[in-house]
Amino acid sequence: MTHIPDATDRAILNALQEGFPLSPRPFAEAAAGLGLTEDVLISRLDAMQDAGLITRFGPFYDAEAMGGAFCLCAMAVPADRFDAVVEQVNAHDEVAHNYERDHKLNMWFVLATESKAEIDIVADRIEAETGLAVLRFPKEVEFFIGFRVAA
Repeated sequence: MTHIPDATDRAILNALQEGFPLSPRPFAEAAAGLGLTEDVLISRLDAMQDAGLITRFGPFYDAEAMGGAFCLCAMAVPADRFDAVVEQVNAHDEVAHNYERDHKLNMWFVLATESKAEIDIVADRIEAETGLAVLRFPKEVEFFIGFRVAA
């Protein structure tokens, strides 16, 4: 069954991109701001995730601010292996997000680790598992541009 987002789903997506309460009952607090119950908000988020409208719902941690490291990585993945390699790469907890691009380097992902040394350990492990090179592009300068998608 296909889930078609309605006005309430759109309101949820728009509101929750701007922040999420840090409280003992954050879903209840967020739901109240939307005129919903906690159970309704959670079930709608689950339904949108099950339908593929959202890929995840959770915090984005700044690994570097917590003493860890980030690294943008890219791979040239043969088209006939792409789905299998996506599963291999995404099986690593350190993969923050992964995108397909229409380019020779067609897979781009971010590694977030507890230390800079772990970037190479995880990237080397992915290379060994896939047999493909993982190019590493460590951040030189950070720019915060913000990112919001109007639903």
